[in-house]
Amino acid sequence: MSDAALHERINTEQSLFINGRWSESASGRRFPVFNPATGQVVAHVSDGDAADARRAVDAAYAAFPQWSRLPAYRRGVMLRQAAALMYERRDELARTLTLEMGKPIREARGEISYAASFLEWFAGEGERAYGDIIPPMAPGKRHLVLKQPVGVVAAITPWNFPAAMVTRKVAPALAAGCTVVLKPAEQTPLTAMALMDIFAEAGVPPGVINLVTTNDPAAVADAWLSDHRVRKITFTGSTEVGKLLMRKAADQVKRVSLELGGHAPVIVFDDADVDKAVRGTMASKFRNSGQTCVCANRIYVQKGIYERFAEKFTAAVRNLRVGDGLSEDAEVGPLVDEAALEKVTAHVEDAVARGAELLAGGRRVTEGELARGWFFLPTVLAGVRDDMRIMREETFGPVAPLIPFEHEAEAYERANDSPYGLAAYVFTENISRGIRAAERLEYGIIGLNDGTPSTAQVPFGGFKESGIGREGGPYGIHEFLEVKLVGLAVDEEPR
Repeated sequence: MSDAALHERINTEQSLFINGRWSESASGRRFPVFNPATGQVVAHVSDGDAADARRAVDAAYAAFPQWSRLPAYRRGVMLRQAAALMYERRDELARTLTLEMGKPIREARGEISYAASFLEWFAGEGERAYGDIIPPMAPGKRHLVLKQPVGVVAAITPWNFPAAMVTRKVAPALAAGCTVVLKPAEQTPLTAMALMDIFAEAGVPPGVINLVTTNDPAAVADAWLSDHRVRKITFTGSTEVGKLLMRKAADQVKRVSLELGGHAPVIVFDDADVDKAVRGTMASKFRNSGQTCVCANRIYVQKGIYERFAEKFTAAVRNLRVGDGLSEDAEVGPLVDEAALEKVTAHVEDAVARGAELLAGGRRVTEGELARGWFFLPTVLAGVRDDMRIMREETFGPVAPLIPFEHEAEAYERANDSPYGLAAYVFTENISRGIRAAERLEYGIIGLNDGTPSTAQVPFGGFKESGIGREGGPYGIHEFLEVKLVGLAVDEEPR
């Protein structure tokens, strides 16, 4: 689909998907969606409000009884069909994703495949959501354990993975028998809209999944948090917002799954394969222009190889191709919006003002056509200290601070000195050291000689203020199931 065709389609369609139909917002208002590579408006979409949010819950609540009683195999057939349609339309979906988010098109295609894999995986997990029979302690007793869907789920997704964060939440919810109301990020509603068409075409009944686009996320979230029919909130985003949702969910003791901020350390020991460590750190740090919650934010390198690592890493960073995500050659795209660019700039300026040395990058792109967008050069900093903002806050951009260390215990202590605990990365050729690191680092995900450890069949989630619960793998569906005991008294002797 061309840019013009996409623009025409979005602006002539209604943007809320409720009870199997596209509709306009109650207010009739719309808001713009921008292309981060150009700063230009891609589309205007419906600006939903609290009334629209309640209407979505009406539909999901009404659809829940029939959907929850449908055999898991039947639900799985629809999820697999939705995945097949995603693979079939991968290029079109990727282009939509890149237009609204800026991600390099090759990465966008990878995200569509990654997103589809959650539908495939959880189609099977729904079929394997087994109960239990527990041996009794006394005669005349039987204990059965049933697993049943939680109910209506409110899913709130971020802008950095507009497809994968939708399917990673929606797939296990639907597979478990829940119905869903979904609010995508205001920066990236178009990909979610395209997915609604796919779910409908795959046969998912009206009301089972509903979409509310909005430029006022607080109003929609508050409507769902105050509605007793919504029994679970699943959210990916900042720790600050996650804490707020958790507080408000407590009023009705709603179940919550929270995938929040990260500040991922990388530890490169002096026995590491330096080339492998550079490749793995590059993959973690600069994927999606550094806009991932698991990307490398603090790179600790043992002094014995620090200079060699810094030289090779900096050379690799300087060779990265910055460009419009729609270009097949682009390796680093724009930041998502002006606010993101300002934050990255502030972190780098603070570090340099406090004595850090720029080894590469360090500024916004101000030359040529890229000056229209929100591009920041891939950056490497040396001489970084713990009192700098970049060492205490999640940068969410293409900036890599390098920090030397001496001893193994020091690396663990400094890596764990954070309120966050989502992902950490370790590079070593010593298996004992690798196991020690995996056990001692206070993080939910450890990449051991691996800069990209995530996949649909493994758990994703963090320790401490990085969240509650797990997404992905066999653990992911448990977040959407209630466990019910059936205690049965039986006559032991026939009558």
